[in-house]
Amino acid sequence: MSEFLEGFLDDYFAESEEHLVTVRRSLLALEGSVGRARPDPGVTEELFRTFHSLKGIAGMVEHRETEQLAHEMETYLRAIREGESLLSTHGIEVLIEGARALEHTIAARRKGEPPPDISRTVAGLRALISESPAAAVTAAAAPHDDSRTAPRWECIFTPSPVLMARGVNVDHVRVRLRQACEIIKTTPLVTEGGAVAFRFLVAGDFDQATVDAWANDGVICVPQPADAPAEIVEEPLEEIEDRQAATLSSGHYVRVDLTRLDDLMRMIGDLVILRVRLVDAIQRVEPHLPAADWRNIQDHTTGIERQLRGLREGVMRVRLVPVGEIFRRMPFVVRDIARDTGRRVKVALAGQDTEIDKFLVERMMDPVLHLVRNAVSHGIEGVDERIAAGKPPEGTISLSASAAGEIVTLDIADDGHGVDTERVLARATRLGLPVPPTPDDAALLDLISSPGFSTRDESDRTSGRGFGMAVVRKTVQELGGVIRMSSTPGQGTRFSIDLPLTLAITDALIARVGSQTFAVPQTTVREVIEIEASAVRAVEHGEMAPYRGAAIPVFRLSSILGLPQPAGGRFHAFIVGTGAATVGLLADRILGQREIVVRAIADPLIRVEGVSGATDLGDGRAVLILDTSAIGRMARAGGTSSAARAQEIA
Repeated sequence: MSEFLEGFLDDYFAESEEHLVTVRRSLLALEGSVGRARPDPGVTEELFRTFHSLKGIAGMVEHRETEQLAHEMETYLRAIREGESLLSTHGIEVLIEGARALEHTIAARRKGEPPPDISRTVAGLRALISESPAAAVTAAAAPHDDSRTAPRWECIFTPSPVLMARGVNVDHVRVRLRQACEIIKTTPLVTEGGAVAFRFLVAGDFDQATVDAWANDGVICVPQPADAPAEIVEEPLEEIEDRQAATLSSGHYVRVDLTRLDDLMRMIGDLVILRVRLVDAIQRVEPHLPAADWRNIQDHTTGIERQLRGLREGVMRVRLVPVGEIFRRMPFVVRDIARDTGRRVKVALAGQDTEIDKFLVERMMDPVLHLVRNAVSHGIEGVDERIAAGKPPEGTISLSASAAGEIVTLDIADDGHGVDTERVLARATRLGLPVPPTPDDAALLDLISSPGFSTRDESDRTSGRGFGMAVVRKTVQELGGVIRMSSTPGQGTRFSIDLPLTLAITDALIARVGSQTFAVPQTTVREVIEIEASAVRAVEHGEMAPYRGAAIPVFRLSSILGLPQPAGGRFHAFIVGTGAATVGLLADRILGQREIVVRAIADPLIRVEGVSGATDLGDGRAVLILDTSAIGRMARAGGTSSAARAQEIA
């Protein structure tokens, strides 16, 4: 491929993904029309146009595998739309297989890998057409048979304002060509000067006088060699023109590379740090300034802070995309797994318009996919079992999203039989994992999230390898989120994931622990309370403190982090966890609240569980950002050695 075409690949991949989302949604909707003489015309037309658009943009970047697949699927959809072929269950299966093949070919092109073999899928699609009652008539009367013997020409039409004023546009040219010959293929082009042109490969027997006449209207035709390879027959350009017109008319939208937004967010982060340093410097000169001058400087500083926060929120909103980008894939996946497992499952979606950072959407795609797979293979019962339990034969998996402040919550729930506690505990005992005497949902989540844990003796295509939940939890924690599980026997299981809207800049509480200062993101803390030192009571395995009429375990951050414990009469406690997993992490003092820039620790040699990153509070010193969820989990398990390495980093 030429360097010129390579420049369009990013747009090609982005637009292809948009079309694939439409394909997944529409194929599931089309399945309800199986057996009808006339399937849902709206869904059929949308699919037809989507495949046609995919074929067009694939041709522009010379991605032949995708172009051919989309062409075959478009051809079958045309036969269904025009009543030449009856939509069958087998036809839906082949279309879904074709959609999956499209995903694989586009993914291979994006990764620079060899294209997958699509011959089986293409053969299946062509077989569907040959089975249609009208296929024999269409094949006998198809005009492209004559094109194999008729001379072929390549005609290039380049629009211009002068031609447009005369009424000569691409539609006019296409009609003229159709009257004189057969159009075999059409392709939009971009010339070296950046203008848009259209290439028509045609078959017909016309003289040089006709060619000369067309040249006056901007159509340059040259004959093609007789032994030139055959090309896929294209439909007219109506759909391509409609899409181009929509693109040209929607001047409000611009596609921006995410890395550019990352760079912009980093620059805003640097501005946040500089503003903090400016505030500190101004405070040092306050005693030397008249009160009136000081108030004036304070007003300007406050204005800069307000504008900077607005800038940060504005850029963050640009990065936000609907969480529906994750959800829309799941019905397609559930249908596939349910078919393999013999279950009947439907998917209910809610809150698809809830927005979240694009980076988080990309990172959460696989964790949500794994939870959905688990819900089908582990949670939803078979049809007979559900009927015996008095449930509908069809199980339901619910995906929902909601936002509250700076937190987005994703819920993945099923109405299956719930977590089999006895089976989980038995498996954990066999693996040598610590089993609590009275396990609650949080303890069960800890067990099933252990690396290598699985209740399956053998793995299959959907589950059983024992690393999925460990990866899910690890990914959520790396993103500064929290995952919770609630399960009711016979009624189902729900996983709730709390994620920050964005990762680059966040509000944090600045805490003093021993001689060190740490930052704690507010999104990871349920609440902060003050506890008198005298209220902390030693028990057999640790310490307890009163909390809302009950008692919770408390752990001193100074002990966990290996820092000296200063004498004091009171603590500030970060309350983390839910239910029986609620704990308090004791800090000596909370110094205040700051907007911080999160710098992730990428070096695996210094990465420590319990420390999510570092920041600069404006004085040039690195301040560690604590992962209170991980610290609370380690404290409950009695493991403090990993987090103690945080002192070495500091």
